[in-house]
Amino acid sequence: MRLRFLLLTCGLFVSLYLLSQPPAYPQNYFRNPLGVPMQLSANFGELRSNHWHMGLDIRTGAKENLPVYVAAEGFIAKVGIRPQSFGRFIIIQHPNGLSSLYAHLNAFYPELEEYVTAQQYKQESWAVELNFSKDQFPVSKGAFIANSGNTGGSKGPHLHFEIIDTKTDKRLNPLLFNFPMEDNTPPSFIKLAMYDRDRSVFAQTPTYFSVKNTDSGYVIPKRPVIKTGLSKISFAIQAYDKMSGGGSDNGIYSARLYLDDEPQVSFVLDSIDYDETLYMNAHIDYRVDYNGGAYLQHLSSLPGDQGPVYKKIKGDGVISLQDTNVHFISIDIKDPKGNTSQLNFELQYDDSLAKITTYQNYALKLAPNKINRIQKDDFKMELPEECLYDTVPALYYRNNATSFNSVTALHQVNDPSFPLHNDITVSIKPTKTIPEEWKDKLIMQRTGKGSTIRKVQLENGWMSASFSDFGSFQVIADVTPPQINELGRGDTINLSAASNIVFSPTDNFGIVKRFRVELDSQWLRFTNDKSRNWIYKFDERCPYGVHQLTATATDLVGNTTTKTWWFKRYPYTAPPPRKKVAKKSSKKAAESIKKGKTSSTKKPAVNKKK
Repeated sequence: MRLRFLLLTCGLFVSLYLLSQPPAYPQNYFRNPLGVPMQLSANFGELRSNHWHMGLDIRTGAKENLPVYVAAEGFIAKVGIRPQSFGRFIIIQHPNGLSSLYAHLNAFYPELEEYVTAQQYKQESWAVELNFSKDQFPVSKGAFIANSGNTGGSKGPHLHFEIIDTKTDKRLNPLLFNFPMEDNTPPSFIKLAMYDRDRSVFAQTPTYFSVKNTDSGYVIPKRPVIKTGLSKISFAIQAYDKMSGGGSDNGIYSARLYLDDEPQVSFVLDSIDYDETLYMNAHIDYRVDYNGGAYLQHLSSLPGDQGPVYKKIKGDGVISLQDTNVHFISIDIKDPKGNTSQLNFELQYDDSLAKITTYQNYALKLAPNKINRIQKDDFKMELPEECLYDTVPALYYRNNATSFNSVTALHQVNDPSFPLHNDITVSIKPTKTIPEEWKDKLIMQRTGKGSTIRKVQLENGWMSASFSDFGSFQVIADVTPPQINELGRGDTINLSAASNIVFSPTDNFGIVKRFRVELDSQWLRFTNDKSRNWIYKFDERCPYGVHQLTATATDLVGNTTTKTWWFKRYPYTAPPPRKKVAKKSSKKAAESIKKGKTSSTKKPAVNKKK
């Protein structure tokens, strides 16, 4: 019996040690992908809207077109151009089972740029994704592959860099690969939040505690013991990390919760798949963030959280207070270098405080880990099993339609402050006879902190579409075509002085599904990097002369606008600068005006015949 206990104890210590160690990734295998010292504006696992950040954002000194180099030997496996995402990106596959990604790039190196351009014209599409074999574009460590930029969803010049497990497609934390960056600065606690876990986290406002850094670690000032009337609680923290030498407030790598010196649960941001990154909405208090508050990271997983970051040790992070004893709570937070900060406090259940606990109770609820449905006479909503992270209300309201092109009532379910992990299906019945010419023009619009548009599917008198948020839903006939700005004025527009052509097509519901431009009946490549503007920079595909340009914009339901112009383009010579004319003093100018001798009234010289 004693031997069995010793074996179990040793096994527990080994498991805890393994859980505390970062994965054994190859050290010094990858080089800095830039030629400047590595400084970060964002790290792996940083909290973003609806996702964890999946790589490093490396500073480029607020400049574009810095040379980008291959981090390790391999071959270019994929090249892509994604508007409002990576922009221009390259993925290199390495022989050790890993791959590296470089995003928000400007021009690729010449041979690759020429190949990609040819494929864009072949596919007649600005956005492309191309896969390569290992023999097409082999690269050596340190080779030049592109210029850094600000393309795609980037908000400023930088290089986005990821390391990928090629087999599983999981993104790995690059800071575990020993890049040349010094870091001796531990993460910082900002705030502690406490939740009543007998109820949904979405049905309450947490209790907040400020924290203070002392010589013996972080403490809760003036609160030697937190007394609570809650018998089942969990915690969340607001925290951030900085590299040595300052820089941005980045995300923390890991946190661990201890109860009476025994580890209960941890979260670790070391490897995440893009299919899993939406679980970030379960990792934080989503409603606090939605309403403009700080990111609070839960130290326990919610009931419907199937994400990858939590590691259960002796519990799930939800603490049951079964007695009135004082219990010791400790929370460690770490960065990938092992720098650690610790928050310590004591916790005690007090039955006299239980009666003052308040919370919001809902008559109708939607629960996690089951299929949920809302059914009305002319409205249905279905939520799949893995859709909710915790229990949410089923608040429903109906308002009659008012606009001429609406064909259903307006139905509201909750609001977008309650997160969804998978799409929900919304079905609505019409409240009036739909004109025949409208039947292929029907969209369902979701409103409520933003707007989402979907084309509906008609079946058995119902009109259905899928959405990723709660809100207000209504079916509308979209009968208005998109708009295209003019190229210029005149029968034949002179573009000799222009360096590019810019179109900004718009639509009444905000979606231009397709935009095509032809030069002399041939597709012309317009970049669409930031989604709003379509830009063509004059090149060899538009030689000097007179040309016909045709632009066509199509919306989600097929409404189309087409415009055609003739324009001319010839070598441009800038006009000579105007000669500067000495200005008269204000006093002399006034005297000239008084005498009627200003330049505007002076008659021009006339050549008389002899």
